[in-house]
Amino acid sequence: MKKVRLTTTIMMMAFLSLTAMSCKDTKKENAQDNTTHSEMNHDKMDKSNDMMDSDTQNLGAQKVLADYMALKDALVNDDNAKVKELGNVLAQSLKSFDASSFSSKEKSELKDIMEDAIEHAEHISESDIKHQREHFKVLSKDVTDMVAITGTKVKLYEQFCPMYDGGTAWLSTKEEVRNPYYGSQMLKCGKVQREIN
Repeated sequence: MKKVRLTTTIMMMAFLSLTAMSCKDTKKENAQDNTTHSEMNHDKMDKSNDMMDSDTQNLGAQKVLADYMALKDALVNDDNAKVKELGNVLAQSLKSFDASSFSSKEKSELKDIMEDAIEHAEHISESDIKHQREHFKVLSKDVTDMVAITGTKVKLYEQFCPMYDGGTAWLSTKEEVRNPYYGSQMLKCGKVQREIN
């Protein structure tokens, strides 16, 4: 009888210690799961914030690009009055560009780019077509520099005309070359220099 009690007691103690260890492991696993879920949720939030920052960054850049493309198309069509109007529209979108979500180095670069681009857009809004095209050359470089920092949601084609002012580039959303520097004089003069995604 003593042996049975001793065996039963030993078995009960073994059972209790196994149960206790099992519970501790479960608690550890739950704690690890909670930590993992917390980390995953934190990662999701970080990615979501990054996407929001990215969207905020892209909204300003998209507006500038859209206004730039409209201006380019008006130059292609030799429409001086429309170019003046669109130069003013572009100047306004450049002025309202918000660089606050970029790094301090990018903010500084974007500030310089925007200041220069605004000046050229304003000149375009006040000039004859010959001078509009001269300012568009520098403006195109500014917008290209902006895109190098902000990125783009649409595929862009950097196109190049070897004839205008020793060789000049501009951006387009279409692969087909339509030259803003010569318009109807040499509409198809140029080539795609590179694609920007």
